This record gives sequence, C-alpha cells and structure tokens, in this order.
Amino acid sequence: MVELCKANGFWGIQFDVENLNIADRDRFTEWYTDAANALHAGGFKISAAVVHRTDDDAGPTAYHRFLQDSWRAGYDLTAMARVGDFISVMTYSEHTRRTPPGPVAGLPWVRDVVDYFLRFVPPDKLSLGIPTYGMHWYTRYNPNIPERADSWNESVSWSWGSGLAERNGATIQFDPVQSVPFASYSVGGVNDWVFLEDSRSFRTKLDLAHEKKLRGFSVWVLGPEDERIWDVLRNDPRAR
Repeated sequence: MVELCKANGFWGIQFDVENLNIADRDRFTEWYTDAANALHAGGFKISAAVVHRTDDDAGPTAYHRFLQDSWRAGYDLTAMARVGDFISVMTYSEHTRRTPPGPVAGLPWVRDVVDYFLRFVPPDKLSLGIPTYGMHWYTRYNPNIPERADSWNESVSWSWGSGLAERNGATIQFDPVQSVPFASYSVGGVNDWVFLEDSRSFRTKLDLAHEKKLRGFSVWVLGPEDERIWDVLRNDPRAR
C-alpha cells in the first residue's frame, strides 16, 4: 500500500469494504488497524467509506436482521475513528429497488444517520456522504417470476431524470420535508417515480455538515450532478 501511494503520488487510501458480516467485525478492525499503522508510518492518510445506519436495533423483519448482520453492523466505528484519519458515511441509498419509491437521501434520514455516527466518531473525523444521482422507479417485464412483472429502479443523472419528468408532462416538485426534488407520471396507466438530487438538495445537506461541524463532505459520484452544485460550492465560503 505504501509503495502504491509513493509510486502514484497519492495523499492516502480510502477503503470501501461492504457486505461485511458482524462475525467479521473484530477481524476487519484488526486489518484496518494494521493498514492504518502501515500508511501512517509511510506518511500517508487512511479513511473508510462506511454504510449507513440510524440505530442499534436490527428491525422487525428477517430482511432487517439480514441488513444488520450482513451489511451494517460489521464496523467498529469507535475503533476505526481512533486509528484512521476520517470516515465517509454513505448517507445515500435510503430507498432502493428493495423498498418502495422514495428519496435517495431524504434530509430527516440523513440527519438521523449523522446523529448515530456522531455517537462513535468525532465530528472532525466524519465526512458526510452526499449523492449527486437520482433514482427512477418503474414497472418492468420480468418473465422469470410468476407475476411476469415487478417494480424496479435505475440510477439517473439530474439531466436524464428531470428530462424523463419533462418528456412525460410531469412537473418536478420540491419536498420541503425531505428536501429533495421528485416527480410522478403515468406510463400506460401505471405511475413511474423519479427522486432526484439538485443544487437545492445539495445545499441543505451541505448546511447540515456545517451545522454539525463535520470534517466536510464526500460525493458519490462525479458526473451525474446538477451542474448548479458547482455554483453552490463557489459561493459558499465555508466550503473552502
């Protein structure tokens, strides 16, 4: 790792290890500690991208328990914050194709995730994950199941998602509670949904990072963003 950083002029390495089972928690912590010691000894930084969670309870169903045991609870946040330089919390994918349609990262949920992580991670070692992509929910033909159709979603850029709404005669609205833009329109008598992220939703998340005095923010991903986000950053002296 150290030689890789030296050869490429890296500032450090961020590790994104997912599908981490709770049974591997201690072994992962040991590995991350060894990696941190090696990188720090070489003069480099280490950080980790960590999946979201809002509390210690698994939830009421087997699906929730699966998420807890095999997705969320495998990280010792206190230990990782102690040995690493910072943690990027992946405060996105609040709703996925396994859930009903909803925001990628609604503000109340993002706040709950941040408040949970701050129980274990100092604010100056926590970076807020901000999504720049949206999601389009629709009904697709699926010949592999008895129903022959299911609900599905796909990630979309701001331009593509807002274009879908416009082409189908829908008006993008801004949800003042979730602080995200969204639209719904009928396709063959069945509603499609788009939940997006734009410069306004980006600003509300940036404001939350400032409010909580976090280290900063991490973006997933560059490319699909509403280009007006760059104006938000240029005009916000706190983001410099």
